[in-house]
Amino acid sequence: MNEKQFDKVKNGKGFIAALDQSGGSTPKALAAYGVNEDAYTNEDEMFTLVHDMRTRIITSPAFNSDHILGAILFEQTMDREIEGMYTADYLAEKKGIAPFLKIDKGLADEENGVQLMKPITDLEDTLKRANERHIFGTKMRSVIKEPNEAGIKAVVDQQFEVGKQIIAAGLVPIIEPEVDINSVDKKACEAMLKTELHKHLDQLDESQNVMLKVTIPTETNLYKELIDHPRVVRVVALSGGYSTDVANEKLKENDGLIASFSRALSQDLNANQSDDEFNNELEKAVKSIYEASI
Repeated sequence: MNEKQFDKVKNGKGFIAALDQSGGSTPKALAAYGVNEDAYTNEDEMFTLVHDMRTRIITSPAFNSDHILGAILFEQTMDREIEGMYTADYLAEKKGIAPFLKIDKGLADEENGVQLMKPITDLEDTLKRANERHIFGTKMRSVIKEPNEAGIKAVVDQQFEVGKQIIAAGLVPIIEPEVDINSVDKKACEAMLKTELHKHLDQLDESQNVMLKVTIPTETNLYKELIDHPRVVRVVALSGGYSTDVANEKLKENDGLIASFSRALSQDLNANQSDDEFNNELEKAVKSIYEASI
């Protein structure tokens, strides 16, 4: 593990940028960026276009370590280059930003009010490659839709089971049990989730550290105990479909919770903008998310 990056992620001021849209969500991300499906004819062309978008974001002067602690990458982004360097190396060496890798393979069908992760059948190989590419940590997402104790327990059990394998590989896992913002009983889901997370955190030993990525809670400061837990490096929040302004306002209410926004970071960026227009819009988004995070 890179101790300098660990200290920055744990103690620095800023947020985690999520640039990890994968196969299923890439067409939507490109469309929002002004690149429609008629601009590409196959998956390779699509991923090249989304890498171009991410490259433009990462190389922008607005994307800097004054405001951003880490960036979450999709596997294909990790394997591609920016200005002749693998993306993670560019982030770390040129930008001073810790690189994370999204490792989950998507969501299983809903059962007991939740969606577990699909099995990560190539986990060992992925973690080996992540280390070769100088990745600092990983991210994996499940979704909670209903306050079902058995379902929520299964989500957290699965997350920590995989998380311990990630820790053993020398990486820091971001455990992401997202609570759907449209859940009819979001507050009850979050109360159950907090209880389960606390149980698992208490079972970790001093060599095992995790990050948590959660939906901004309905009850202000619900996760403060987890933020202060000795085994937690940082607790970050997803925007979950909220607009930037709404997500920022909700985030500000929660002490110690910092952003890890995806759509809220890039919602005002467009492929047709000039470099000045693009950089100005990105700078506005970065600074507003930074202010909400600190």
